[in-house]
Amino acid sequence: MRLQLLILIALFGFGACSPSKKETASDAAQENNTETSKPEGIIINPQTEADTLKGSPKAYIQAKIGNTNFEINYYSPATRGRMIWGGLVAFGNVWVTGAHKATSIEFDRDIKIGNSTVVAGKYAFFTIPGEREWTVIINKNWNQHLADDYNQAEDLVRISVIPSTEGKHQERLRYVIESKDDASGEIVMNWDKLEVSVPFKILL
Repeated sequence: MRLQLLILIALFGFGACSPSKKETASDAAQENNTETSKPEGIIINPQTEADTLKGSPKAYIQAKIGNTNFEINYYSPATRGRMIWGGLVAFGNVWVTGAHKATSIEFDRDIKIGNSTVVAGKYAFFTIPGEREWTVIINKNWNQHLADDYNQAEDLVRISVIPSTEGKHQERLRYVIESKDDASGEIVMNWDKLEVSVPFKILL
């Protein structure tokens, strides 16, 4: 009887100390998420002269405003002396605002752009350049080649913005996320001598 009691105690103690399959799987999934969340590519810095990079390399920018994390992934073309606006980038067409694949933007809290609320998640960032005014689009389908699969019915945001002309030349297309305070900021794209800014508010 005493021997049976000792065996039961030993078995119970082993079970209590061993992690469950559910806990182990959860820990492994968390580690995998941490690994895959690392962005690929380079960070584009302010540039006034041509660089030695070939093509349109993969690039990213990360920022934190208050408790909200932002990330933009894109491909960054260079001007290389070409006419960009109304030339390489046509007016009036939906543009990935980068190269190759749709530019994606991701944030982990709900934000408001114009009058539209966008829940936390990952989206495509498109624009329609114009000679004086641009349309900025946030679209549900972030994983697409150029604008081949673009569908206006999947737009969450469509707002008009007036781009500004910068004095300094930016050789390679670049994104930044600028903070105004802990609850607001701007998505900024600049290339050549043009800058497009999209204000947003974080919904706390």
